[in-house]
Amino acid sequence: MEGAVAPGLDEPSVIDESLLPPRPDLSRFMMTVGFMLTPTRFLDSCRRRCGDYFTLRPAGDRLLVITADPAAVKQVFTGDPDLLYAGEGNVPLAPILGPGSTLLLDGPEHLRHRRLLLPPFHGERMRKYGEVMTEAAEREIATWPRGRSFSVLESMQAITLEVIMRAVFGFEDAERRERIGGPLREMLDMVGSRGRVLALALTAGRNGPRSPWAKFAAARERADVLLYEEIHARMADPHGADGDDVFSLLLAARDEDGRPLSDSELRDELMTLLVAGHETTATALAWALERLVRNPEALRRLIAEGQEGREEVYLDAVVKETLRLRPVVPAVVRRL
Repeated sequence: MEGAVAPGLDEPSVIDESLLPPRPDLSRFMMTVGFMLTPTRFLDSCRRRCGDYFTLRPAGDRLLVITADPAAVKQVFTGDPDLLYAGEGNVPLAPILGPGSTLLLDGPEHLRHRRLLLPPFHGERMRKYGEVMTEAAEREIATWPRGRSFSVLESMQAITLEVIMRAVFGFEDAERRERIGGPLREMLDMVGSRGRVLALALTAGRNGPRSPWAKFAAARERADVLLYEEIHARMADPHGADGDDVFSLLLAARDEDGRPLSDSELRDELMTLLVAGHETTATALAWALERLVRNPEALRRLIAEGQEGREEVYLDAVVKETLRLRPVVPAVVRRL
């Protein structure tokens, strides 16, 4: 199964489920556990049982219609955003990203945030960020052992975290990067595996001393304190918005009405950039290396393209094929 789109249906209690695609004979608990622990295998199994369209109801108030049909997937991605709400579909990300994240917004507010976020990712600035990425990658690769196998995920996480700390936050000082990046990394580690995500889902809102949710909330609070301290310090600095890092550009950004992003909106967008640019990118890079090691001819062709200085057509294909074979996110959701 190469991908899945799940349009969640609003007000499921009033929907005649006999009109919907078939549903696998599984309990709500098994649906939740299956999707969280082994999503690709679980969705493949449902597809074999029910076909390209099937229905899941993992909770009494949550009804999902899932498809892997390419034509339908294209329709969902290109559909009317006033009917298919991406922000509401991403609501499970709210505990990490916050309600002011572009990924959780729909309608005019989503467009406002997108317009404020776009300028930092254009032209010369992107080339400068590329230099930061090269430096971070070369420094980390220089530490790799020779002559033995090792896990690359930790190295990829180190590279992407440094890139985020420098390109997004503008932190060139290693000690400063660690002071902010350490607590952020601690929080992300708590959602870094499917088992941990399931534990959080099962204990959401429970605040006992052994509750995974309580430990996550405490780590998030520690990270938030540092983020808000940095936001307030930048705002108090007359030159705080003068840099060319993403943080500075967001501080200086104004919408059509002259409004800046609020403190909480800045926090949520910075957290979004951290999660989207750090954890997911590191995972995709690790899978790319894993696939290349197991496909020597593809690796040789990729190295040759780089050595010959040709246009990076094959590199682009390798990236896309890695994301197709090993998608970091197993499904996308739109809410009807």
